Amino acid sequence: MQSKVIAILETRTGARLAELIARSGAIPLLAPALEEVPDVEPDAVASLLARWRINPFKIVIFQTGVGTRALFQAADSAGLTRELLEAVGSSMVVVRGPKPVGELHARGVRIDIRAATPFTTETVLEALSEVPMQGAWVLVQRYGAANRQLREALEARGAGVLEIATYRWAVPADTQPLQDLLQALARSSVDAVVFTSAVQIHNLYAVAEKFGRVSDLTGQLNRVIIASIGPVCSRALRERGIAPSFEADPPKLGPLMAGLGRLLSADR
Repeated sequence: MQSKVIAILETRTGARLAELIARSGAIPLLAPALEEVPDVEPDAVASLLARWRINPFKIVIFQTGVGTRALFQAADSAGLTRELLEAVGSSMVVVRGPKPVGELHARGVRIDIRAATPFTTETVLEALSEVPMQGAWVLVQRYGAANRQLREALEARGAGVLEIATYRWAVPADTQPLQDLLQALARSSVDAVVFTSAVQIHNLYAVAEKFGRVSDLTGQLNRVIIASIGPVCSRALRERGIAPSFEADPPKLGPLMAGLGRLLSADR
């Protein structure tokens, strides 16, 4: 990886990734591609619990750590934490991946079902495949955008689904790092791009379109090594016509960096 330029679009763990890349002798190009904006008000928690008293949720699905935290923080602000914990405790609690687990354990919440790796919508549905759904109400903690696939699959089995938005994904207020990345790609001065979420891809294209660079972006990305964190990310890349060079398995930073190192070492 010596002297290779590696672009990182991750926000929360971007600095950590950059440090790992720098330690390997490569040059990190940090270009955060999304901003997580809290999007749940205390009043929304009060409305949710009022609705819960009338039509209790049989199942609650927590999809992300940051969203789980935001929901409970909003409940804290409204003085409704105890009631939320009691309501959640009376339901079947399902987690999509490891990140919500820590947040729920910190609140003393029992977890009934954990989706298997690679922690996709498909593995959530597989984990719920033996759970009766007809007539059941399911609460889904939204992960920045509506999960249409999950909703439609549960509704097809006879469930009612309510999604609660706890945060939303936005293009960062400061897009200069993304503009710098687009310019570097145009100059062919990037060796690899690391994608850790599907939203990063969407936002990169949104910024490219805004600054008149979208027409060449797919071709430029296909000329470099593309590291994908997992199947959801890879699917979003392919929808844009981009072929991932490899996909981390399991979808974690360790396997992602190991795979990237192997490819860059071979690309000398």
